[in-house]
Amino acid sequence: MPAGSPPAGPPLLAVVGPTASGKTSWALGLAARFDGEVIGADSRQVYRGLDIGTGKPAAADRTAVRHHCVDHVDPRERYHLARFLREARAALAGVRARGRRPILAGGTGQYVWALLEGWDVPEVAPDPARRAELAARAHRDGAAALHAELRRVDPAAADAILPTNVRRVVRALEVERRTGRPISDWWAARDPIDAVIVAPEVDPAELDARIDRRVEAMFEAGLVAETAALLRDGLPPDAPGLGSIGYREVVAHLAGECDRAAAVAATQQATRRLARRQRAWFRAGDARIHWAPTAAAALEAAATVTRPSQAAGPQAAGLPTIGA
Repeated sequence: MPAGSPPAGPPLLAVVGPTASGKTSWALGLAARFDGEVIGADSRQVYRGLDIGTGKPAAADRTAVRHHCVDHVDPRERYHLARFLREARAALAGVRARGRRPILAGGTGQYVWALLEGWDVPEVAPDPARRAELAARAHRDGAAALHAELRRVDPAAADAILPTNVRRVVRALEVERRTGRPISDWWAARDPIDAVIVAPEVDPAELDARIDRRVEAMFEAGLVAETAALLRDGLPPDAPGLGSIGYREVVAHLAGECDRAAAVAATQQATRRLARRQRAWFRAGDARIHWAPTAAAALEAAATVTRPSQAAGPQAAGLPTIGA
């Protein structure tokens, strides 16, 4: 990574990649080898009680290796990028203060790059009422009309966001209204972190097969029972946490909308789509990422180049850099 402020310790180790690629076992192994603590970068593993369907590290593993940004959010709450950055940066400072090695592990690409590239993101939680109002306006007047409104208040953001990407247009308008500052101003601030980034190298066809097996294993491990228990305990079916892949399909199954086999198939399909989106964030051609079949091989490769060019990053690929 490009140098920002002088590092307070050795470079952060980041284990990234799509779901089911083996990140969790790599992170645990690296933590044991380097006396490290793990900082999660997964927008779903943050939710308490959602264990099986999110692929959360086992409780025993979280006891053996200290984890941060995992299993700490009520599933009724909406988690967002700005909160993750606040919590992850505090965790990073704490790990280094204890003289241990920070290890970032996760597949939520926006979270990973926001932390490593040092994005400045406003602490503006999503406003459901405002979002609904703007979405209704886009439906009534057309997405182009909403995009024209963004261009009036933030031309740079309008240039970066396609008119058809209504969700991102809405977020940009939301941030400008709540902070009085165009979201493009927030984007411009960067304070990158020194990091060595490694990723498991898995053939896409093999990854799809792993995903299918993993989903089947989750259902066998009690995903339906876990979800039913959450609902019995009063968690609303439309709670943000239950919008996670796997849980939403099980909620539909429990409501009688589909049988178990259909829920399994739908979860597999949704997870494969997720993996494709994650591969867009973590591209094989990104010079910053050291892909390898094993963690040891990745670290050996990473040792030769610790600060590759940032030019191949998400911004160069046209990926979104707006908060939740």
